[in-house]
Amino acid sequence: MFLGIDLGTSELKVLLLSSDGLVVGTARHPLNISRPLTRWSEQDPEDWWRATRIALSTLRRNYRDAFGRIQAIGLSGQMHGAVLLDANDRLLRPAILWNDMRSVSECDELAARAPGLHEIAGNCAMPGFTAPKLLWVARHEPEHFQKLACVLLPKDYLRLRLTGVKLTDPSDASGTLWLDVARREWSDELLQACDMTDLQVPPIEEGSRAAGVVRRSVASELGLPANVIVASGGGDTATSALGVGAAEAGDGFLSLGTSGVLSVVTDRFRPSPQIGVHALCHAIPDRWHRTSVVLSAASCVRWLCNLTSVNEASLLGEVESVDTDRRAKAPLFLPYLCGERTPHNDPYAQGVFCGLVDSTDRATLAYSVLEGVTFAICDGLDALHADGTHENAFTLIGGGARSAHWAQLVADALGVPIRRQPDAQSVAALGAARLGWLAVGGDFQTVIRKPPVLEEFFPDAERHSTLSERLASFRALYRQLRPLFPR
Repeated sequence: MFLGIDLGTSELKVLLLSSDGLVVGTARHPLNISRPLTRWSEQDPEDWWRATRIALSTLRRNYRDAFGRIQAIGLSGQMHGAVLLDANDRLLRPAILWNDMRSVSECDELAARAPGLHEIAGNCAMPGFTAPKLLWVARHEPEHFQKLACVLLPKDYLRLRLTGVKLTDPSDASGTLWLDVARREWSDELLQACDMTDLQVPPIEEGSRAAGVVRRSVASELGLPANVIVASGGGDTATSALGVGAAEAGDGFLSLGTSGVLSVVTDRFRPSPQIGVHALCHAIPDRWHRTSVVLSAASCVRWLCNLTSVNEASLLGEVESVDTDRRAKAPLFLPYLCGERTPHNDPYAQGVFCGLVDSTDRATLAYSVLEGVTFAICDGLDALHADGTHENAFTLIGGGARSAHWAQLVADALGVPIRRQPDAQSVAALGAARLGWLAVGGDFQTVIRKPPVLEEFFPDAERHSTLSERLASFRALYRQLRPLFPR
């Protein structure tokens, strides 16, 4: 058996994978985000470890025999977060997350300090990335920066608790702005731009290689067998790709989770930072991926649910009652509740409904939200296409994949076939378990398999034409409002 642990933003998921490639079982535990100030986003890493213990306890209780035969663990996690440790591996402060927007001015500072940033890191400086966060800490919390011994990424904090080893992998490290992404190693130039050295970041090991063994005391506490190997693992974008079998150039997926991620595998490093596209390492050697990111995707649906006192299943059901005429007249929605990345790189962008009338109801607002997120994803796809990225089709994953209505809307708007697989909710955890399997000698072709297609959605030419007109209005609305967003 192989265990995948995926540290998400809203929940932690664990998954058991057998050596015949079948998922035996899953468990999960929710996580909360702390927002001490506007545009801040933090979590306590101890909550991650607590959630890990609870989820694993549930998994062991429900699948006791399989749990007792775990041979290896793979890790996946939300990217870009900054976990600050002192010389005794004690936490200096809460982790600053990927959707934290406080370090805008530090992005400009980093770009000025590191003229080679774009060519080395393959990305432009955005507040969500790790490096600007450290410049912010140095400026606003110098007492913490002076005690800083090591910065870990979120999943790597779980590795530290499991094994006592501080380590990361190229896919996660490529989201820090400290990595030479082409060479897959730390860049002294980029670290020095943040007044740091390579002694303050962990060693790097490819995601499919063994990176430690679960400590005996931890194995006893968790009920794990002795000598369980822990693989290096990967950032959640890379592990999600492996979960859908995306390992060759042109393989792609679309994640409608807290954020929206559109990612296509490449066989070489191809940076395009000027259009907000991320060039990141894959979790397997000699592969990269080019990614566009929408900061608020399924989280917009949760926001509307909280606002209108309804659960997600009911709200998505209401959307199906919105007919073609109401869709054509629905308000436009800018989904920038936490700012935006691709292609705007605008941390100040805000969410907007435009076109409300007295007949607008909750179902119509829900449609507008799904459409607005989809249009933001269209912007990301156009950015990928602008620099020559070509996809075969997109496998839809994440919480949004539960809605067939949303899947068809995405296919119609993007003009690309969209596929759903049987389990779209635990894909990153599956990819992590597969990395654990590879770390103990699994055959690559056996381990990294594409799942069966449960359903495929093909674009409708007439609906694509109608949506293209509304997309043009969506883009014009952002251009007109951008100067009005408070800075």
